[in-house]
Amino acid sequence: MPQYRPPTTGVPSDGHYVYVLACSDGTLYTGYTTDPERRVAEHDAGEGAKYTRGRTPVELVHLEEYDSKSAAMSREYEIKQFSRARKEELVFG
Repeated sequence: MPQYRPPTTGVPSDGHYVYVLACSDGTLYTGYTTDPERRVAEHDAGEGAKYTRGRTPVELVHLEEYDSKSAAMSREYEIKQFSRARKEELVFG
């Protein structure tokens, strides 16, 4: 399983990423992107997913990179099915 990697700065890679955000209300949000830095900024600006709009600021707490969109989307779906406890174990160890 891929390990947490902090987002890179500057030009995005050709990678596909699954990320987990910690929202200001203590909830966790999972998503997919090709540019983690841009996507987190969108969430923080209230322009991301509807779920995160009222829960800013958000913090990137987990990031996994995949070579294909399909692999990343499958992993995103898998994480979204996790219980809260299992997501916390993935994110916080």
